[in-house]
Amino acid sequence: MATVNWGILGAANFARRHMGPAIHAAGRGRLAALATSSAGKAAPFQAFAPDLRVHDSYEALLSDPDIDAVYVPLPNHLHVDWALKALEAGKHVLVEKPLAMKAGDFDAVIAARDRSGLCAAEAYMIVHHPQWQKAKALFEAGAIGRLVRVSGAFSFDNRDAGNIRNRPETGGGAVPDIGVYIYGAARFVTGEEPSEILSAKVERENGVDVWTHITAQFPSFHYSGVVSMRMAPWQEMVFHGEGGVMRLTAPFNANVYGEARVVVQSADLVETVHRFPADNHYVHQVEAFNASVLDGAAYACPLEFSRGTQAMIDMVWAKEAG
Repeated sequence: MATVNWGILGAANFARRHMGPAIHAAGRGRLAALATSSAGKAAPFQAFAPDLRVHDSYEALLSDPDIDAVYVPLPNHLHVDWALKALEAGKHVLVEKPLAMKAGDFDAVIAARDRSGLCAAEAYMIVHHPQWQKAKALFEAGAIGRLVRVSGAFSFDNRDAGNIRNRPETGGGAVPDIGVYIYGAARFVTGEEPSEILSAKVERENGVDVWTHITAQFPSFHYSGVVSMRMAPWQEMVFHGEGGVMRLTAPFNANVYGEARVVVQSADLVETVHRFPADNHYVHQVEAFNASVLDGAAYACPLEFSRGTQAMIDMVWAKEAG
């Protein structure tokens, strides 16, 4: 196999706007098939991938012998089941985050991955962006000295009651949707896991969290994070050490929210700015996955890492429940 032939389960808006074009643009892969019963929903995909094969069911796509890997952008509560079905069908699988709603639900997917020898991962794209790889390298090189605190914030305003993010039955909520970013980013850079959730203030509407602020203790630093689906758009990650501060200005939607920059301010207030004006983390993610499939290359976001982020989310819910 010299090229990974991809299929997408469902014509989700996110797949149409971001991941479909990324799969099509990524080296060593091609978008070959889409599963949807709607010709109208298939048309925008065919506009950039004119030779796209359209199947009228998810099962038909999984039975297609020409498809090597499947991307799953379905509502959150369906992710585990279709990940398992894809692996059982002999397909590599990349599943939109969050892969599961509880950490323990990762275990069946991890076991199926290991049994099959196939690649399976959560689509946690930010770790494939060079801004995050740079941030991790700077931290490990001691650019900000001993770490004291980390803070993260991610918000947008989505009040559409019909949107899956606002529906409890589809696994909605701000923390499942975007908390994975501010929690996982701290884990990725520092390599640490939370020791304790110190506080969890959660506001809910219709059974889903729409604003959540937590504080947590990690082995060597204090953490504060807020996510919201009812605030003006904002995103930032800050790593504050004894010797400096490192800040990422567009950490999660690079070149959509703004230019990706890693800004390091030294203790004497001198700033060094690392800019990444052109990188597309969705394309980088697909290319990394293709390299894992074709070459056996190590993947920056294995399921075990994603399970750790979900374990932190589980700790948040447990703290909220008291």
